[in-house]
Amino acid sequence: MLKGFREFILRGNVIDLAVAVVIGAAFTAVVTAIVTAVINPLIGALFNAESLAQALPVAIPTVSGGESILYFGAVIGALLNFIIVAAVVYFALVMPINHLKRQAEERRKAGEPAVDDAVPPTELELLAEIRDLLAKRDAAPPAQ
Repeated sequence: MLKGFREFILRGNVIDLAVAVVIGAAFTAVVTAIVTAVINPLIGALFNAESLAQALPVAIPTVSGGESILYFGAVIGALLNFIIVAAVVYFALVMPINHLKRQAEERRKAGEPAVDDAVPPTELELLAEIRDLLAKRDAAPPAQ
């Protein structure tokens, strides 16, 4: 039971995923801070509210006869947060990876071996090449 768990944990992709989650959480905290501390107050100022979370209030009647207030500014803030995170992920991750994939595909179509596909020659192949070069050198007439 523990052997299978250890193999699962030590897999490369599990560790990569854990790192991605930690970095993603930290990145989301930075974006959320920017949106709530900078963007929300700026947009809230446009709507004469303290922050975007309190902007665009709409009062609706409740069943008991009171009022409940909906803050559509909070939804706009969440959408801004999502758009900023999505834009950074797209421009920082997706575009460069797609560019690298395109370059690799162009190299493959051109007949160039991919960097990962290039297998170094074996020791036997290198020795045979050296033998052939020495044989050519010995067979060539001496230079005058």
